[in-house]
Amino acid sequence: MPSFLSRLFGKSDTPAPEAEPILHNDFRIFPEPIKEGSIFRIAARVERTVNGEVKTHHLIRADTRPSHDEAVEASVAKAKQAIDQLGDGLFS
Repeated sequence: MPSFLSRLFGKSDTPAPEAEPILHNDFRIFPEPIKEGSIFRIAARVERTVNGEVKTHHLIRADTRPSHDEAVEASVAKAKQAIDQLGDGLFS
């Protein structure tokens, strides 16, 4: 019964496939806006492989956008800005 209700209300038992990362200066950006009611918080996962080890930083901003597409665009822009300003310092 729970899976029926999940399908009825649009929730799936299987996670959505991960989108291709946006590459910027050898970093991989995965925009992951967070839905909060009717708005989306700017957020992204930034990864880089250093000496064979994947380093990850979760970027979450206070900024919000009214649509998912706008939040994705802003998340990528903020991640690029963080990369340009901090470089590998993101992982410290």
